[in-house]
Amino acid sequence: MLASMDPATQRIALVAGANGLVGGELLRVLAASGDYSRIIALTRRPLSFEAPRLVNRILRPASFEADLRGLACHEAYSCLGTTIAAAGSEAAFRAVDHDLVLRFAQFAKASGAQSLAAVSSVGAEPRAKNFYLRVKGEAEAALQSQGWKCLHILQPGLLLGVRREWRPLEFAVGLAMRVVNPLLLGQWARYRAIDAAEVAAAMHGALRGARPGVHRHAGPALQALAAASRRTGRA
Repeated sequence: MLASMDPATQRIALVAGANGLVGGELLRVLAASGDYSRIIALTRRPLSFEAPRLVNRILRPASFEADLRGLACHEAYSCLGTTIAAAGSEAAFRAVDHDLVLRFAQFAKASGAQSLAAVSSVGAEPRAKNFYLRVKGEAEAALQSQGWKCLHILQPGLLLGVRREWRPLEFAVGLAMRVVNPLLLGQWARYRAIDAAEVAAAMHGALRGARPGVHRHAGPALQALAAASRRTGRA
């Protein structure tokens, strides 16, 4: 387990989508944890902050495998994701939330990673009628087929937090969800909106345990992982 890792051990985390809402929070969690000797953040544009042991690699999505050839890592975190509106089309959305996610995961695995934590979405299902949820579900199934020793798929509801771009509709829905959240009980609890910082802590908690197999986490399970991560006093 990472929690009992020898401090002298050199461990490297590889993070994709580090400029996003969850990705930015995750970098702060990992940097504060002390679990890694190096954290490599892959982004399309430079990060807006620096942290100990953090290295920022600017990548070109079309050729990042070649650009990063020879890189080694132990754990991988995928925070890649966009929206159809931001991407501009369904095809462009799929290129990120499916194709790029799988390419990153395969690259990380080939670079030595045995564990992967990936952000998906609540309701993701390969046979879903909703295009967004269908693509997410197909990506989950493809990740599972890659044969990871330890795969954790996080399925949050609406993400809450401060984004670079202003999304008025999402902001309004987020305010409403803070009121609705306590009313979502039982099987509906998985649809609660959740702060991006909680998802980031949950990702860290998931790989800290490094439990073999494929695991999906939604709703209260995400909160439990985040709480477990914070109980160490290092997240």
